Amino acid sequence: MKPFLILQLRPETEAADGEFAAFLAKSGLPGDRVHRIRLDREPVPDGLDLAAFAGTILGGGPGCVSDDPARKDPLEARMEAACLALMAQITARDLPFMGCCAGIGVLGHHLGADVSKARYGEPIGPSTCVATDAGVDDPLLSDLPRRFDAFVGHKEALQELPKGCAHLLSSKACPFQMIRYGQNVYATQFHPEADAQEFATRIRIYKDRGYFAPEEADGLIEICRAADVTVPERILSRFVQRYG
Repeated sequence: MKPFLILQLRPETEAADGEFAAFLAKSGLPGDRVHRIRLDREPVPDGLDLAAFAGTILGGGPGCVSDDPARKDPLEARMEAACLALMAQITARDLPFMGCCAGIGVLGHHLGADVSKARYGEPIGPSTCVATDAGVDDPLLSDLPRRFDAFVGHKEALQELPKGCAHLLSSKACPFQMIRYGQNVYATQFHPEADAQEFATRIRIYKDRGYFAPEEADGLIEICRAADVTVPERILSRFVQRYG
């Protein structure tokens, strides 16, 4: 059986390890079926053939593809460039891919769509997602509730649906919560792997990164703990089951 590739964009070890553990727990993947690359620590191997993997999962991170290149953190710029280089292979060959939060920006940017902070940013916390007609018919969403809550927190967003993409999920604040390119390339604006405890950890780690006022951290953690967020992890699990 082919392994899955998990790419991570978080330079903070606690955040990266928590995210990786969440991906394993919520997807049902055993550790021996995963090849993990922390892009802050190691480069993507030259000539990496993504078809050797059952699928690729790209996690979130504090960077934004729409940040001014002249002012972008060099590490974030390097990790972003590595992901964008892989997207050409993924989209050209329609290889199984699940991009989570930052992943939707990477996919959208690669496809030439407008990704920016102009509209549709969402504060930290739960957001109610609603399936479109295309979403109801999608293999990862069929038979799931048409409305459900998911954890979000992002400054940039797709400003338009990228060409060639199916629009699967929307929310009141952010219209593009989940998209699919081709038949196998998926991306979500929300975090399908995250539960309240994992989001509490990220709130603490990223409280000074401009997502919210630092003094709001404790209140946001309580909001997340009170939320009923269970459906998104089933999407991640279905992705692994379908392609694994």
